[in-house]
Parts: sequence; structure tokens; C-alpha cells
Amino acid sequence: MDWTSIFSLSAIWAGFLFTVDWAIRIASVFFVPAGRKPSAGMAWLLLIFALPIPGLLLFLLIGNPKLPKKRRDVQTEINEVLRTANDDLELGTLLPNPPEWFAPITRMNRELGALPLSGDNGARIISGYQESIDAMEEAIRGAERYVHLEFYILKADAATEGVFEALEDACRRGVHVRVLMDHWANLAKPLHKQTKARLDAMGADWHLLLPLKPLQGKFQRPDLRNHRKLLVVDGEVAFLGSQNLIDPSYNVPKNIKRGLKWVDVMVRLDGPVVRSVDAVFMTDYYSETGRVPDGVDLAEQIPGTDDFDCQIIPSGPGFEAENNLHMFLSLIYAAKKRVVMVSPYFVPDEALIRAVDGAVTRGVKVELFVSEIGDQAVVYHAQRSYYDALLRAGVRIWMYPGPYILHTKSLTIDDEVAVIGSSNMDMRSFGLNFEVSLLVRGDEFVERVREVEDAYRDVSRELTLEEWVKQPRRSRTLDNLARLTSALQ
Repeated sequence: MDWTSIFSLSAIWAGFLFTVDWAIRIASVFFVPAGRKPSAGMAWLLLIFALPIPGLLLFLLIGNPKLPKKRRDVQTEINEVLRTANDDLELGTLLPNPPEWFAPITRMNRELGALPLSGDNGARIISGYQESIDAMEEAIRGAERYVHLEFYILKADAATEGVFEALEDACRRGVHVRVLMDHWANLAKPLHKQTKARLDAMGADWHLLLPLKPLQGKFQRPDLRNHRKLLVVDGEVAFLGSQNLIDPSYNVPKNIKRGLKWVDVMVRLDGPVVRSVDAVFMTDYYSETGRVPDGVDLAEQIPGTDDFDCQIIPSGPGFEAENNLHMFLSLIYAAKKRVVMVSPYFVPDEALIRAVDGAVTRGVKVELFVSEIGDQAVVYHAQRSYYDALLRAGVRIWMYPGPYILHTKSLTIDDEVAVIGSSNMDMRSFGLNFEVSLLVRGDEFVERVREVEDAYRDVSRELTLEEWVKQPRRSRTLDNLARLTSALQ
């Protein structure tokens, strides 16, 4: 082959690639933005225009933020069943004299998440990491009928040994032990095989959530995750919050080397709201197994030890709306005096930024607690990209010191309402993760949450605008680049 032929083939190949590149770019303008938030559509278009072929391949892999249609149909079916059962779940006497905005928000939560507000509930904050694990162990040891355990990360290690011993003892007593855990999150952490073997040996009925097993026909967007953390015992006691069931170092060698430890909050619940927590577990169990757990009666009335009004808000890609984001926005817009947000990963969308800015403009005192150090580099830098705008708006930002990772997810509004759960205030939790949040109305409960916030404030330092503007240009560039990736939904 002579040089003329080689150059001719090169020209043809170059022309082909040029045509493909521009065909991808032009087609993406028509197909990418459809049904997406403007920020997400723009981020995808920027990526595809910069790197057409790699960008297209990535879009095909993780560009769909929803579950496969079959799984969405299951969630729709479950929601209808829950709405039909709402009369059974709506128990207890509600507190008098709610603020005018409260009933419309709880109604919205019910319409979106299919679960009602209930009264006469007990709710106790547990802010000690091992303390919450020990409290869950104690509840499991008292089980007589069933234990429902669902955690994003679940590991049999030194910190959770008591829980696993309690589960083993429950199985020996004939108690039904059902366990759910996220597939990818656990696969990527140490002790996964040992944990599965332990569950098998005790005879637990356990399943992986959102399993990535394409050869078995189980596949969806790989980064869709079930991020929920909850425990239900006999339909009488429940635990819910931000903490995974694992050592506070997550047993990861690099975390141990850095001395990282997670700081979390869980809530122990009793009363009618426990049935709603159980309903969330049952929907996830049914989604993975196609079976409804036996021995569970959602209509059974269990009195609570206090009089708090509580509502459970499930959210995730199985729902048509971003239930948690709708709730956060509505509560922040309703605030009259004070908003305190605790979120380890604060990567808001435009609507949440506007809600926060509007609250400050109305004279509401707004505070945000975040970790001073990060465990996920991209999210950490994306979060930092919002600090300038927040500080200029008048938000006070508190940095929880290392080597701890502040992992609590909470929101308090005035002296009326608190929200605690698994949901961060970031775009991943709004659109890609299955989350569960607890809304509580009651002065005493809000006061207890304020005490936790005060404890965080006592050890944190305040980030000021004067300090922030001194950040080197390279850091700001990295933060802004990471911000673009956060919108790839």
C-alpha cells in the first residue's frame, strides 16, 4: 500500500469520526434535556459536547435516573395499597393548634409518599454511635414475632457483634428475622462475605437491595442505591436515622489510617408511626422478593409512650416526584424564625438554594452544619462550590472538625418541627437514592434536636466569608468542576 492510499484511508476515517462526533452532539440536543432539570440537562450536554463518544457511553450507562419500568410499576402498585390502608395507619390523636402551614405540608407528604400523619407517638433521639447500636440490640433481644432490619451498609464486626448475637438468638427462638441491605454499598466494603455467611448460618431471610446481577435479569442504572436505615421489632418499636450498622470507621483501611469516625443520630420510635416504618420495609421486601411478609398486621393499634405527631416520608427513584425535596422546600418556605440544616453532603439544586436565600431575606436565621473534611472527594468539592453564595446570602456555616465525619441528616424549623432520616440535602438523595425521612411535630422533640445541634456547634468552628474569599484559585476551580458532575442525573 502506497502513501497516497494511506493518506486517503486516514482522511476517510477522520471524516467518519468527525461525522459521528457531530451526529452525537446534534442528537443529544434533542434527546438529553427531555424530562430533566435544566441543570442536569446542561451538565450532560456539556459533557457530550466536550467528549462525544465517552459522554454518550456514560449517558447510556447512568443517564436514566429512574428504575426500570417493571420496578416503577411495582412501586405504583405498592403506593396504591398503602393509600387504601391509610385508615389503618392514621392512628392516634394529633396535637392541637398546629401552624397554618403544617397541615398542607403533611397532606402533600401523604399524597407523594402514601403515608399519613399519626399522633400519640414516642420519639427519642440517640446521638451516641455505639449507644444506638446497643439500643437496637436490646430491642431485638425482646423480639417475640419478627425483626425487620434494613440498612444501606450492614456489617458483622466488633461494633455490631451484639446486634448479630441478638439476631442469632432471635432466630433460635423462632422469631422471623428478615434483613435487607444495599448490594453495591456492601459489596464495596470489607467483611461482606463474612456478613453474608453469618446471616446464612443463623437462618435469616436476607436479600440484597437493587442487586446488580445482569445475568439474572436484575439490572438498573448502577448508581441507584437504597440508602435507607431502619429497624422494626414486632411492629411495636422502630429505629430510623442516618447511621449505618457498622463500625464508625466503616472498617476501611484508609479511614482507619486517617482516624476517620462517623457521627450520626438515630431515633427510637414507638406508637402508631411504627406501622408506617414497617410499611416502608415491606415495600422494599416485596420489591425484591415478590412476597409479602407474613405475620405482620399494619392495622394493629399499638399505643405510644408520648404524644408527638409523626409522619414517615419515603422517597427515591420509584416515585414520580422527589418527595424529600418537596418536603424540605415547603418547610424552609414556611419558616418564620429559624432554620438549622445538618447535612454531610450539601449539594442543593436551584430550588433549594432559592428557598434558603428567600428564608434569609425574610429575616429567618439560617444555619448549616457540614464536615470540615470529606470522605468523598467529588462530593466534598461540589459542596464547597456553594459556600460563597451561601455566606454572601447570610447563611452561617459551621464546620464540624476532623477526624470526624458529621453524617447526621436533620432539619429543624422554628420550634415546631424537626426532620431526621437518611436523606442528605443533595441531588443524589433527591433523585437517585431510596431514602426515608421522619417528620416530627412536638416542642420537646425539637428541643432535644436543638440540644444535639448545640453540641455540634460547641465543637465546630464558623466559616466566614473573609476566610472563604482567600481560597486559592486552584481550589475554586476544582470545586466548580466537581459541581458540574453533581448535576449528571
